[in-house]
This record gives sequence, structure tokens and C-alpha cells, in this order.
Amino acid sequence: MTITRRLALAGAGAAGLLAATPLSAQSPRRLSNRKASREAKALYAYLWSIYGRKTLTGQQEQNFTPAGARTELDYLQRVTGKQPALLGLDYIEPSDEIGVNQRAIAWHRSGGIVTICWHWGAPDVGTGYENSKKAFDVAEALTPGTPQNQAMMAQMAHVGDLLTTLRDARVPVLWRPFHEFSGDWFWWGQHGPDAFKALWRLMYDYYTRTRKLDNLVWVLGWAGQQVDAAYYPGRDCVDIAGADIYAKDHGGLAPMFQQVKAIVGDTVPICLHENGPVPDPATLGPDADWLWFMTWHTRWLTGADQNTPELLRSYYNSDRYLTKDELPRIR
Repeated sequence: MTITRRLALAGAGAAGLLAATPLSAQSPRRLSNRKASREAKALYAYLWSIYGRKTLTGQQEQNFTPAGARTELDYLQRVTGKQPALLGLDYIEPSDEIGVNQRAIAWHRSGGIVTICWHWGAPDVGTGYENSKKAFDVAEALTPGTPQNQAMMAQMAHVGDLLTTLRDARVPVLWRPFHEFSGDWFWWGQHGPDAFKALWRLMYDYYTRTRKLDNLVWVLGWAGQQVDAAYYPGRDCVDIAGADIYAKDHGGLAPMFQQVKAIVGDTVPICLHENGPVPDPATLGPDADWLWFMTWHTRWLTGADQNTPELLRSYYNSDRYLTKDELPRIR
């Protein structure tokens, strides 16, 4: 039985999640959540104001450094004299979660922009990166009352609690769940586009309507190897779209940018939501107007085959790229 058929049999709840809920007369520069917080609106307005002209520098932090360590940020400060505009964090392990929120709040209060992803371990297996690649029955998880559904919803509620802490601290978050969904390595991408869109809408509805997480700006991130329109859940639940690739190429990645733009057009800004080599700012422009790049941690930042100190220094000090010290106070 196909996953689409199984989802159809899961009941009216899952079927409803598969159906788009279009919003009438939605402004292309307005957040999908009409009740978004003042801080989220201010951040989104700023992102639109620079889109097509400037690109935010971004860096993902590792989740396995001692408390208070700033391995990637210290390295960037040392070799470039700058800090990234965007800090990437991850709710990957329960032991990291308090630290993630502390870092997010501190980064926001110091004038930076926060983005968070979630390497969500298969809900009936356990947390961690390797478990995020293990099989999980999404059709069962979308059926109310099943063990898979109960496990998934309990974990979604827990991360909702963490995001509530950030909401109450007035931290707007570029929220990037289910990343690289068009690949087949994570459980949320192993069942095709209909299953993915049902998951996305379930989380969106729960976090936005039930949990009132009005501080979230929803970031949709394709895997660059497969930018497929069938996975697009719709503008009414997406605020920023993007793709990623780890090819050892410092070019602008224009073909991947154009693939995303062919799906979303000018309705949302487009970001390079993860990367290894930082794109050469001289190669960016109308064909590759990335809103931000976000270099992955550890060797993807520091490896000689990825980014040399000389290259990072040149790029971080370029006119195209915005660093943390160049951000306005976004409130």
C-alpha cells in the first residue's frame, strides 16, 4: 500500500492536514501567521528590506562543546575580526536544550539573529543524529491515538515548551524544522511529499494555532540534490524557502537558487540554509540572491578543503555580506 493511500486511510485528521488552507489576499511580504509577534514582524520586514541587495553571514554551532564554549564563533572572530549575523542552533539532544535556549536568548539580546533546527530522532526510537535517520511510520504517526502518534506529539509538545520559553523572552526565531526533507536520509523525508506536507502542516497548526508560538518565522529547506515542487506545502505556512548543498564549490550556486525560485517565485525570500564552502560574494546577484548562508560547524568551517582563513577574512569583510556588527537593532 502506498504512503498516500495509508495517509488517506488514517482518517479525517490526516486527510485535513494534506489539504492546503489558502489565505485570501495574503501580502507576499507578510508572515504566514497573521498573529505573529511584533518581534517576528520586525525581523521579517528587515529580511525583506535587504533581500536582493545584501546577504547575512551565518554560522551553525556544534552541540557538543562544554557549557559556555564558543568554538566556531571564537574561530571566526580570530580569523575575520567579525561575528556572523545569524547563529544556528539545534534541539538535537535533551541534554543540550537548556543551553540552546540560553545561547539563543543571549545572541538575540546582543543584537544577533537566531535560527534553530531540530535533528529529531525517530520518535519511537530516541534522540540523536543517527536516530534521526532511522525508520519511522509516518502514516501511523498521523493517526490519532496510535503509539507512534502519541510519541510524536509528546516530543513535539516538549520542543514547543522550549520555543515557548523563547517566545516569552521575546526572541524571534527563524524556525527550520524537517530540513532536507526532499532527501531520504531523515525519517521525515523517507515517505515522499504527501507525508512530508502532512507533517509540516501538523506542526505548523499545532505550534501556531494551539501553542500560540507567534515568534516563529517558518523556514522551508530542500535538499539541494532534489528541489521538487511536490514537497512545497504552500505560502500560507511558509515564510522563507531555501536549499542546501555541501559541494566544494565557492560559486554562487545559481542553479539551485533558480530551482527554488521556480517554485516560490518572489513570494518569499530564498536562503542557503546550510553550506560547507562559503559562496564567493562576487558571484552573487540576481541569479543567486541568497538571503543568508549558514556554514555548518566544525570541519565544514575550518577544514582546508572547505574554507581557508584567508578566504573567510576576505568574504566576511566584503560589501555584499552583513555581519553582526552591521545589523540594526531589530525590535
